[in-house]
Amino acid sequence: MLDRLAPQAPDALLALIKMHRDDPRTDKIDLGVGVYRTGQGDTPVFAAIKAAERRLVDEQDSKSYLGPEGDMGFVEALMPYVFGEANPTMGGRIEGMQTPGGTGAVRLATALAKAAGVTRVHMGTPSWPNHAQILADLDLEVAGFSHACPDGTADLDAVLSAIRGAGEGEAVLLHGCCHNPTGIDYTPEQWDAIAAALAESRALPIVDVAYQGLGHGMEEDAYGLRAVLAAVPEALVAYSCDKNFGLYRDRVGAFYVMAAEGGQLPAILSNAAALARANWSMPPDHGAAAVRLILRDPDLTAQWLDELDTMRTRMRQVRDRLAGAGTAGSVDLTPLGIQNGLFSVLPLSKDQIAALREDHAIYMAGSGRINVAGLTEANIDKFIRALAEVTA
Repeated sequence: MLDRLAPQAPDALLALIKMHRDDPRTDKIDLGVGVYRTGQGDTPVFAAIKAAERRLVDEQDSKSYLGPEGDMGFVEALMPYVFGEANPTMGGRIEGMQTPGGTGAVRLATALAKAAGVTRVHMGTPSWPNHAQILADLDLEVAGFSHACPDGTADLDAVLSAIRGAGEGEAVLLHGCCHNPTGIDYTPEQWDAIAAALAESRALPIVDVAYQGLGHGMEEDAYGLRAVLAAVPEALVAYSCDKNFGLYRDRVGAFYVMAAEGGQLPAILSNAAALARANWSMPPDHGAAAVRLILRDPDLTAQWLDELDTMRTRMRQVRDRLAGAGTAGSVDLTPLGIQNGLFSVLPLSKDQIAALREDHAIYMAGSGRINVAGLTEANIDKFIRALAEVTA
């Protein structure tokens, strides 16, 4: 039977990683892989994580299963940062569970939405490629709307039109901050308009928060999510700690549900637990336990937030440097200065992207998405010059 399986196209990002690795040129630049890098090109382990891991080695007394809900101490410790200190549980209407990374949280949120009767999901395009793959695997219809305007700002009219056109049995999937792949976020005023539209709609909001703290700060980056939750009766939230704690390979995420009434939560979470049990049974413990220790220790929390500030400042400096260059050939770099997070999309043809790779050893996704953290003081001038050359 296995001989019936047709070959699948290789993952484009994995192919890009291999091409970069095999390139012998010493001045090669990797703008494809979506991880943070320091000015020296490293992806470090947070010192706060190292300290928490040392404590785990000394204090953890069991590796027994935690159950499909995972480390609830981690889930609860994270809630004030996601939902706000003043009212982290929205009057007892929010509960959650641990997931394997933000991907697991997106999978669980969309699977639960389907179990609740959602058949169609409105999603801004472009989006993180795995969003569409997960929705397709769940046999959910995707209705795309434009996320980005040509000037590098968000297409508010498109998202409002999608929300107003969505009805019963439909969901709207939104990026909470630091949009992947465009870096184009909604302003607070635009989020207020989105929240008001969702309040009038019968659509279910699903908010994917994968990069909190990498845009303007932990509080600032939570504005959109909190505005939506304050306006609607129910919503699903997918959260990732892989980026803002640097725990990529440990797969640390959380899924939260806000119910119309607190009394509905036991039934909702029982369905989520059953879906989790069928998908991954139990989430991995180590990374979530380290985050829990950090968030329960004021000194470690302060250390983590300082490290996160350093990451955000470096990416903002790279964006300011690119924006300050103005145009490079036919590419206007100024919008990158108002965009957020790791990613932006450059308007490049496939031939231009190939020329950057073949002639200049600059590697980026075929969509034109770049990871700005791949640029450093040592290579950013080369990148700008090469971009000008291939687009002249």
